Amino acid sequence: MKILLDFLPIAIFFGAYKFYDIYVATAVLMVATLAQTAAMYAIDRRVATMQKITLSLILVFGALTLWLHDERFIKWKPTVLYLAIAIGLTVALWVFKKSFLKLMLGAQLELPDRVWMRLNLVWILYCLAMAALNGYVAAFFSTEAWVEFKLWGYVFPLAFIVGQGFYIAPHLKSEPPAAGS
Repeated sequence: MKILLDFLPIAIFFGAYKFYDIYVATAVLMVATLAQTAAMYAIDRRVATMQKITLSLILVFGALTLWLHDERFIKWKPTVLYLAIAIGLTVALWVFKKSFLKLMLGAQLELPDRVWMRLNLVWILYCLAMAALNGYVAAFFSTEAWVEFKLWGYVFPLAFIVGQGFYIAPHLKSEPPAAGS
């Protein structure tokens, strides 16, 4: 259910763009992301920090896109988001000597510190690469090409997450079988 919620706003954005234009699609994305956040809150009774950041950026860049009637703002939103994540992870790692990923996910995953640090570095590199890729497509391709990239570009985070799963799987501790099983 949560995975469907993650992809729903971009799918609705894509559909609105195909039937109307980037401005209608931007307004639809803003509403869909608000609804997504409300649904996530209804399910978990909390909203993750990343969702709050994403929602804020979509609302700010979406409003600028609509108000100034300039599609560049919504096209550059993913670049800003990826750069913000990379900067946040870098500051946590090099200034505070902490893995922000461990702080966020440590209660759900028990991994050795060296694995958390490697994951942190990989996330920094991934976010920088995605920021550069989105920035390049936003700057040098048409809006239609950028929208197609946004839809089909979801293969990158999916591949990244699957790759992470393969990396951390050997480091996970297996649960002992339940008594009486």
